[in-house]
Amino acid sequence: MGRAAPPSSPSSPQLGRKRTAAPTPEPPTPRRYCSMDDVMRRARAVDAPPPVARARVYTYYENLICETCGSGDRDDDLLLCDRCDRGHHTFCLRPIAARVPIGPWFCPVCAPPAKAPKRFPMKQTKIIDFFGIRKDGQDAQAPKCRLSQDARRRRKRSLVMHKKRRRILPFVPSEDEARRLKQMASLATAMTSSKTKFSNELTYMPNMAPRSSNLARLEVGGMQVLPKEDKESIELCRTMQQRGECPPLLVVFDSLEGFTVQADADIKDMTFLAEYAGDVDYLEKRANDDIDCIMTLLLTADPSQRLVICPDKRGNISRFISGINNHTQDGKKKQNVKCVRYDIDGESHVLLVACRDIPRGEKLYYDYNGYEHAYPTQHFL
Repeated sequence: MGRAAPPSSPSSPQLGRKRTAAPTPEPPTPRRYCSMDDVMRRARAVDAPPPVARARVYTYYENLICETCGSGDRDDDLLLCDRCDRGHHTFCLRPIAARVPIGPWFCPVCAPPAKAPKRFPMKQTKIIDFFGIRKDGQDAQAPKCRLSQDARRRRKRSLVMHKKRRRILPFVPSEDEARRLKQMASLATAMTSSKTKFSNELTYMPNMAPRSSNLARLEVGGMQVLPKEDKESIELCRTMQQRGECPPLLVVFDSLEGFTVQADADIKDMTFLAEYAGDVDYLEKRANDDIDCIMTLLLTADPSQRLVICPDKRGNISRFISGINNHTQDGKKKQNVKCVRYDIDGESHVLLVACRDIPRGEKLYYDYNGYEHAYPTQHFL
């Protein structure tokens, strides 16, 4: 390839002439051959278009626009369909794409029709195994007794004291066991489709942030401590969940928003719904992560010690609750859940609590930004 044949030597024998003794030839001058790197650098790809066509291709991509919004801005977020070569912003897609996908990608027109996720079997034994449910009624009796005794004591307090602070209410599970199985099966379907293991707690994995780093006292400006009465309500809810008595929530698949959560019964204002669960890690390590559901856990003065919750490997129903578009009034009106960080026994925890009465069938939405406004929500529905 690009290599010339070596010239014939003067001492080479010729046909039709008698061979005679010849003086010993001098060694040939060393020839310099092209290295493989030189050859590959100069070679043109087999499928490369001719120079004129290549210029036309570059011009086409320079003028590429999103088929949804009609803008060519933010080209780093512009996906090209591998079939029709049209562009779409990641945030203009429905559901929104968390990142530029690796490998072939097809736009909504060229892609095959989306199939609903395979349903998790509604078998009690499988659901019990999936959620690690413990059928031990004795574990829940003590929290219930303590809660009822404290409730009687609180009734004796003045009405003025009650108005100073609204306490968190424990959720009320559906009485129908078949209904509860359906609710848990819907969550198991979503988690199985997302390849996520169930966990109702913060998890501290090797090579991530250790538990010793989650110190609520390091929060900039301080963090509110969960009152004793509210802590007992949370403990009661955790005990009920361990027995398989879950909040009346149903996970459904929406063609525009993906997995969403809706109330499967009427839910009162200030009802505890879930703790945001998942792997705890340093924000610094997850700054360029492609997870679409990272939650702030601890904001410290030292940026290298800030913590986030990542529910991509382990988590619960909280990761499927939708965020509102807090850049529009209509988006803000959807909010019916608030996200609050509390100091519980010296550690930071994130609780999701109803911020108004939620009727059955209504989807759950919370302000994804919280008060930090760290995540862009202007493209949310």
